[in-house]
Amino acid sequence: MRIVDAHAHIFPHIQGQVGSGPTKGLGYGRMLVGADEIQLMPAHNEETIYSAEMLLANMDWAGVERAVLLQGPFYGECNAYAQDAARRYPDRLQAVAYLDPWRDGLRAQWAAVGSFSAVKMECSVKTGLCGLYSRARLDDPGLRWLWDALEESGKVLVLDLGHIGGEAYQTAAVREIAVGHEGLRVVIAHLGQPAPQMVADAELMRLWREQIDLGRLANVYFDTAALPAYVGEEAYPYPTTQRWLEEAIDRIGPEKVLWGTDQPGLLRRANLPQLVQAAEVQLDFLAEDDQARVMGLNALAVYSS
Repeated sequence: MRIVDAHAHIFPHIQGQVGSGPTKGLGYGRMLVGADEIQLMPAHNEETIYSAEMLLANMDWAGVERAVLLQGPFYGECNAYAQDAARRYPDRLQAVAYLDPWRDGLRAQWAAVGSFSAVKMECSVKTGLCGLYSRARLDDPGLRWLWDALEESGKVLVLDLGHIGGEAYQTAAVREIAVGHEGLRVVIAHLGQPAPQMVADAELMRLWREQIDLGRLANVYFDTAALPAYVGEEAYPYPTTQRWLEEAIDRIGPEKVLWGTDQPGLLRRANLPQLVQAAEVQLDFLAEDDQARVMGLNALAVYSS
């Protein structure tokens, strides 16, 4: 089976900015987010970094063939670093550009990412752009030229829309973009961020299903990054995630789902070989061909340049 991590991160240092303040590394896997200190990743090395070589070593250990390198405000923009890594390891890594559509100089940013095959907009409130810009809307008329440019250039658009019902959970706006730009491939991260609270909250369940149903459009896909982080203290191999995957795949089909991890952050929960094994358990309701699609073939098709 060809295994592709459709949602990974690398960074030479942490230099981000989120709604609660700046972010920076504190060493041994710790980082500062505003005034709060968190354990981002295992305390394996003195500096809180995740280099291309660290990622590749983990991929080799787990039998992962390729990874898609995403970015956002949480770690800080590192377009040049990600692109350099992809150039040095073209058979293993694919770089996705950071783009902030609400920052001054958007057209200059666009010109600078012309060589990338995809761009990501981390819209979430807690770690993304909607926490930095209180009125950030994907249906802003001023962004229409950007969706046109993405479609015309053949780039993939990756969106993190945050938690269910939050200000960034702009399902209707994404539907409008996707319907109006049928040639633009859109990947929504984190399977729409399902939450255990959905079981007892009909409105949350409705909102999540509404977003998942975007995958019924020919050009919309979902990655599965960080699902184990959304199940609280539930133990490995995180059976709740299988229920989410079963419902999502039943609604939109296995060809619309891309396996991903969100490493290095998810490595606090399990190492990469364990995450691969957990995914295989969680997808055991599928036929082998469909498992292969989710675990790698879909990502290879969606992110083909």
